[in-house]
Amino acid sequence: MAQAAAVAKPPAPPRRRRASATPRRLPYLLIGPAALLMLGFIAYPVISVFYYSLQEYNPTKPWRNGFAGFDNFVKIFTEDPVFWDTLVFSAKWVFVEVGLQLLFGLALALIVNQTFVGRGIGRAMVFSPWAVSGVLTSAIWVLLYNSQTGVTRYLADMGIGSYGTSWLSDTSTVFSAAVVADLWRGVPFFAILILADLQSVSKDLYEAAEVDGASRLKQFWHITLPHLKDAIILSTLLRAVWEFNNVDLLYTLTGGGPAGETTTLPLYIANTSVDAHDFGY
Repeated sequence: MAQAAAVAKPPAPPRRRRASATPRRLPYLLIGPAALLMLGFIAYPVISVFYYSLQEYNPTKPWRNGFAGFDNFVKIFTEDPVFWDTLVFSAKWVFVEVGLQLLFGLALALIVNQTFVGRGIGRAMVFSPWAVSGVLTSAIWVLLYNSQTGVTRYLADMGIGSYGTSWLSDTSTVFSAAVVADLWRGVPFFAILILADLQSVSKDLYEAAEVDGASRLKQFWHITLPHLKDAIILSTLLRAVWEFNNVDLLYTLTGGGPAGETTTLPLYIANTSVDAHDFGY
């Protein structure tokens, strides 16, 4: 008698373990404290500034302190021509400074990227002004612009200009004098970032371009410049923000003068809050 063979059931697949939630949450747990700390550093000043902007707050005249609502904003936009003058000058300052720093920084980076005797010393001389603070930079240039002992005296001795010329006190020359002083400090920033990117360009690209008969100008336009695009954009954006917030150099170099000719918006804010003690405005 034939017996039916018992058909064995296939083994049940192993039950999958539920993935632990801890590994998925681990990145958030690691960055959470730092993110909260950064949020606090950003949120507190913003909230504090907005709060005081709605107040009439002067520590030297506490009896006048109180809630002002949006009166400060109305006064700024409708009754304060100095605000608009400083805003226009700030835009002019950023445009001129960042543009010139980019051009000179690019030129210096291309020069020190070449092979020549004393290249290390040349690079150190180009980059060293970036390590100088704004206050020290202004102190150096105040001495250079001194009408009695500075560079203007030597230029007058050579027949260029006249004796007693004070570039920082003349409304026709103070802007150019301040631009030159800040160029000395700002150009190395562009030169450093652009040089770092230049050194990553493959030499094979230039050799292939030379074989094809491309001139130096075409090599720069079609190889070098496209490769430097990201570095140029990043450095320009960073420097534009820093130049707009430039207070230390202009404050110690010109104090915003003469006659408010070099007063930027941050410098106007500093003068209003520190000198006039009007923190609400």
